Formats: sequence, structure tokens, C-alpha cells
Amino acid sequence: MNIAGFIARKVAFNNQQSFSRFIIRLAIAATTISVAAMILALAFTNGFQSAISQKIFNFWGHIRVQHYEPSKSVISEEYPIDRNDTVEQLQQEIPGIRGIQAYATKNAILKTEESLEGVLFKGIDRFYDSARLQSFLKEGRWMVYPDSGYSNEIVLSAYTASQLKLKINDPILIYFIQNDGSAPRARKLTVAGIYKTGIEEYDKLIAIGDIRLIQRLNNWTPNQVGGYEIFLNKQEDMEQINEAIFNRLPMLWNSKTIFEIYPNIFDWLALQDQTIGITLVIMIIVAVLNLITCLIILVLERTRMVGILKALGTNNATIQRIFLYHGALITLVGIGLGNILGFILLALQNRFKFIRLPEDMYYIDKAEILVIPWQVLAVNLGTFLICLAVLTIPSLIVRNIQPVKAIQFK
Repeated sequence: MNIAGFIARKVAFNNQQSFSRFIIRLAIAATTISVAAMILALAFTNGFQSAISQKIFNFWGHIRVQHYEPSKSVISEEYPIDRNDTVEQLQQEIPGIRGIQAYATKNAILKTEESLEGVLFKGIDRFYDSARLQSFLKEGRWMVYPDSGYSNEIVLSAYTASQLKLKINDPILIYFIQNDGSAPRARKLTVAGIYKTGIEEYDKLIAIGDIRLIQRLNNWTPNQVGGYEIFLNKQEDMEQINEAIFNRLPMLWNSKTIFEIYPNIFDWLALQDQTIGITLVIMIIVAVLNLITCLIILVLERTRMVGILKALGTNNATIQRIFLYHGALITLVGIGLGNILGFILLALQNRFKFIRLPEDMYYIDKAEILVIPWQVLAVNLGTFLICLAVLTIPSLIVRNIQPVKAIQFK
């Protein structure tokens, strides 16, 4: 029979009212709040990073293939490349690729009677999987592609539409800037849809239309495009797949991951990991300090019991285990309640979205959640092991308790 465990359970589940009972409840509450806070912090941080990353991936793909231009800025017109069957069939050759889409961009100015706005016109074709962008579409629809010629429709961002006071089906005059220095070429288009990503860099700049219009304005052949956007099943495979793609590209072609193209956004997202690390450390410290205080009070309140046990021949190690078991029970109850509280709050947020965010600052309008099971397990196991290890310190008090004085202690 485990004597230490038996006595610990008797002490822990004793219904007698005492100061230590209040302290135990306080320690359980502190552990519950700490564990719940860690689970919430991890879920919200994961959700925040995943939601913003997914927006970028949906808008630009995971990997971009273009003509090699070392001095080219991140968002600017591309040097034309010919459609390549080798690249377009990579989806069948490399596992993990979900789709490959051609695109091109061209600088332009949108003009109304009252105002004008500079944009980067992103051209896509009829085979572009617009389902990836569907969550961004706030009003209207995507362009309709005629069998010949090009679509005379355009999809604007909510910001651009607001600046130009445009609505669905309104006509808009667009002037395309020519690279050869000649006069801008004007086209009259109709606003088919209005989108919003929440990412200011895109919403203030990008307009979406037919790639055939860019081909005609640039005097490209129908076989020429600005580049390819490659979409993957898992972002974790990005570096590996990018290397495999690069090795298959024609001479003077280049491939880059979206991490390389937009390092500032992803570096900012990576900073959230440091913040979450600090939060986890603080919460564990709070839980540990409360448990240490609780165990010290328990030892002092049970001094008489310790004296009697020593007088009966119980060794110090066994008595220490009594209080360690007691501390472990408190920790386990706190961890269990912390998990329940944390997941209830996450479920409520997932259902009612009551935590809102200013989208112009955080790129999302509500707090998103993403629970990664191994992280929850690590929080639970890490909290328990750290608390148990630290609780050995106050349990050493029992070694200095003298049986005669302890029995007389009241």
C-alpha cells in the first residue's frame, strides 16, 4: 500500500474548514487561470498567424515563378515569359502542389470625374481558381471572360472603390502606363466586384482584371505571361518544393517563396512567437509561486501531523512524498479545470466571435483560433513537471521538523 499517497488523498479531500483549505482553492484557481491563459494565448496566436498567412497565400500563392530579375521590386510589372508545359505540369510531378496559375501585372491609373487613384492591375485568366479569393469578395462577382478579345470588367478593392466613390456596375476609365515612355493607353471598364483582404498593402494597390488586356497593351503574344503563382497543400513544404521547382525551371527563370517576397509581414508574424513565449513563462511563474506558497502553508499547518508520523518511525522521504502528492493533486486539478475553462472560452469565441480587432491594424477583424494538440499537451505536461520539480523545495521543510516540538505545536 502506498502510505504517502493514501495520507495525501485523505488530507486533500478533507472537508474540515481551515485556512489551508482556502489557500488550496486559491492555488487551484491560480493554476486554472494560468493554464487556461496559456491555452488561449497559443490558440489565438496560432489563429492570428494562420489567418494572415492564409490571406497572403490565397492572394499571391506560396511560390512565385518569374523571369530572373535581381533588381526588380517586390510588386511591379514582370518581364514576359512564354508559357511552359514543364512548369504547368509540375503539379503532376511534385507532390504537395495544389495548383499553378498564370498571371501578369501592369501599372495603371483609375480616373473618375472627381478623383484618380494609382493601382497595379493584376491580370488573371479564365482558368484561375477564383474560389481561393472568394472569401475576399464583398460585393458583386468576378469577371466574365468572353471567348474572344478580353473582359471589359474589373474588380476593385473596397478602399479604391471608396476613394473613387464607385459601386457595382459603375464605369471606370483606366489609363495604363506604357514602359516604352509613350502616352498612357486608356480603356473603359465596368466594376464587376469589390474585394477586401484587410491587408493594407494589397487593398490600396491591387485591382484585378483579364490578363488578355495586359497582353494586348504590352504587345505580348497570347502565349506570354508575367509569371506563375504556385499554390501548395501545406506551407511547411514551401522551401523543399521551391528547391524542387527551381531545379526544373528553364534558363533565366527564377522561383521565390512568398516568405522571400514579403519578409516584413512574415517577420512581424514571427515576432508573435516571442510574445507568446514571454506570456507562457509569466503564467507558469504565477502558477508555481502560488503552489509553493500553498505547500508551505500546508506543511506549517500539518506540523503536528509531521511530528506524529516521525515519532511513529516514518522517514523524511515518505513524509516529503505526502506533501508532493498533495501538491501534485492540486496541480492536476488546476490543469484539468484550466483545460475545461480554456476550451469553453475558445468554443464561445469560435461560435460568437465576440473578440473583435481593428482590421486596419491587425489585418483581420476578429480573433481567429487554431488549436494545435501537441502544444496543449506540452502546456499540460510542462506545467505539471515544472510545478512538481519546484514543489520539492518547500517539501524539504519537513526534514528540519523535530518530532517532540512538532507534537507540542498548536
